[in-house]
Amino acid sequence: MNRKVPVLVIVLAASILVFGKSSKLVMSWKNPSYSSEKKFHRVLALGLSDRTEVRVDFEDALAAQLAGAGYDAVPGNNILLRPPGTKLDLTTLREQIRANQIEAVVVSRLIKVDNTVTYIPGAAYVVPYPYYNTFYGYYGTLYPVVYSPGYLQQEKKVRIETNLYVTSAPDGQLVWTGITDTINPSNVHKAIQGLVKLVVTKMQNEGAL
Repeated sequence: MNRKVPVLVIVLAASILVFGKSSKLVMSWKNPSYSSEKKFHRVLALGLSDRTEVRVDFEDALAAQLAGAGYDAVPGNNILLRPPGTKLDLTTLREQIRANQIEAVVVSRLIKVDNTVTYIPGAAYVVPYPYYNTFYGYYGTLYPVVYSPGYLQQEKKVRIETNLYVTSAPDGQLVWTGITDTINPSNVHKAIQGLVKLVVTKMQNEGAL
């Protein structure tokens, strides 16, 4: 049994890292001056990232989620051609939004990534042998004492900001903003899928969409 306990601890620690991922909304705000009667239908899904493959994956997933909610959603990579290492200027962005009749924009950006390591101390416990009816049996329950060794638990937290703007105002009016945390995203694609589902659902529930 002394050899099994450390193995069990390692398995549990590994499962925390692999399966402990989740996204949650930590803050949201809806503009009280925005009238929900001003309906929009054509929405641009935009991601701000210098990693082209991640940005494309995110924009496609966000557009698909918005489409599932009943909107005519356009991924940013369909109309905004941005070769790696280049920036999109505001003039081009305005022109593309007008040319494609975009009525609203959902845009997300990475705020920060926190990596923390926590030491989980070990613990001693008594093996429960069923010999309590005799003195030596009872005394024997005190030994052997099995010690569960301590281990390090790593946690990665990815914080994302998502904003919803309507383009009817000259510079775009903020309708909704939200901050999400994703814990231990072991798979980027799956993390993106969970994130876009969360933010679109929250925007719907809070009357922004």
